[in-house]
Amino acid sequence: MAHQWNKTKLPVVIAAVCAMVLALPGLPAAAQLRTIAEEEHAATRAALERFQAAAGPGAAIHAGNGDDAWTLSVGTGTIHTKRPIQSDEHFRIGSQTKTFTAVVVLQLVDEGAVSLDAAIDDYLPGVVTGNGYDGTRITVRQLLQQTSGLGAYNPHPLAATPEANPDGTYDLAASVRKGLKSPPAGAPGAKFSYSNTNYLVLGMLIEKLTGRKVHQAVTGRVIEPLGLRRTVFPAPGERQLPSPAVNGYHGIRVGGLNLWVSALSYDPSLYSSAGAIISTLEDITAFYRALTSGQVLSPAGLAEMEKVWKPEPGSAFGYGLGIAEVRLSCGTVAWGHDGGLPGYMTQTLVTKDGRFASVVTNAMFGINTPLRQRDELLDTALCEDAPKRS
Repeated sequence: MAHQWNKTKLPVVIAAVCAMVLALPGLPAAAQLRTIAEEEHAATRAALERFQAAAGPGAAIHAGNGDDAWTLSVGTGTIHTKRPIQSDEHFRIGSQTKTFTAVVVLQLVDEGAVSLDAAIDDYLPGVVTGNGYDGTRITVRQLLQQTSGLGAYNPHPLAATPEANPDGTYDLAASVRKGLKSPPAGAPGAKFSYSNTNYLVLGMLIEKLTGRKVHQAVTGRVIEPLGLRRTVFPAPGERQLPSPAVNGYHGIRVGGLNLWVSALSYDPSLYSSAGAIISTLEDITAFYRALTSGQVLSPAGLAEMEKVWKPEPGSAFGYGLGIAEVRLSCGTVAWGHDGGLPGYMTQTLVTKDGRFASVVTNAMFGINTPLRQRDELLDTALCEDAPKRS
């Protein structure tokens, strides 16, 4: 399952290493939640331990099938304590936000307010222009599917930020202008090239067509109707995680020692419609399960979302309109997204037959990111109880 489809994998701040504190040795190697029997989900438990050994101070997976849900947790959600990550604790989901943003755009398509194959310049004239870009040749569909040709842009609290407002918040228009300073990755529609700028532009589109700020539109159209009580699209200026929360860290591993420092504080408007949402393991799986079972979009809208771009025929990975398709080792197709930003690395996958799994670790890495271990963990959890193929 290893792939390179989320480009918000932000670099570890090397300058902060000198300020890192040493996490207490002796944290249990497997401080799992005792909500399930020890002998259950042994393969997933072992995969979680391998993931956490290469990941943050803590890691957890929430998985299940239908109404049967279970959680495993290793390590700690707060350094210097023994606090396993719980399935109802808040964390920043990063680029899983993009699926929420895509849902609102597709709702607007259902309502006839926007056409997927219309040029973005039809709705936001003059926004995508300059530096080799022409918004009259880039469609809404291409923005959603990351095939617009907009160059990669990874905002970070210490670098690559747009001009801030006096109160430290960021406007979508300023973020888009900053993103468009990256040179084009290719001609519109020519290839897949992941860029946060695509979804910042889509945030502007949502604001233009709904007359509401993007955090308000996503909350009112998706989060509240689904009853996701622990999911928050924070308004600009709302920097704190709701309680209870998983603490996020930057860090490195030196031999058997783990060095961690709290993730840098930043305003959520820096990531906005590309990565600002806060959720929990329970809520984010509920969102993707509702979406893929047809409870959020019309059948036509969901069918459009699931039209995937693949790097080559038969590839195990494809990217639709704000959602990814992943073929598991047990032959099943799963849908979801991953995310990564200062303090957290996350991913959620669900299958159409009712299986689901969501994982979080409370650190983000610029180098040696444990993608292989994360993918192995999700594949194991989803395939552990899968129907046997004949």
